[in-house]
Amino acid sequence: MTNDITFFRRFQDDIISGRKTITLRDASESHFVVGQNLRTGCYEDDAYFCTIKVTNVTAVKLSELDEEHARQENMTLVELKQVISEIYPGEESLWEIAFSVESVD
Repeated sequence: MTNDITFFRRFQDDIISGRKTITLRDASESHFVVGQNLRTGCYEDDAYFCTIKVTNVTAVKLSELDEEHARQENMTLVELKQVISEIYPGEESLWEIAFSVESVD
């Protein structure tokens, strides 16, 4: 079975523990809907590690990111903006996908 969404392996523990409760994505991943359960895998090898439930999907600009976004990502605001600029260079329009962990296998 294929995964619906992937995260870099370095975020796996934060997701499973509930320390990371949002992800910021570009428009190519803006199609998720509230209530949807997503099989979640590691970006590096697509290995499944949990199922998350989408609790909110909101458009957000890079310039609007604040300390609350950083807290939900379990990093500082400086770290968050750096990570986003590395993953989505030059992208200003993002999608905040809030989630909760449904199950861990």
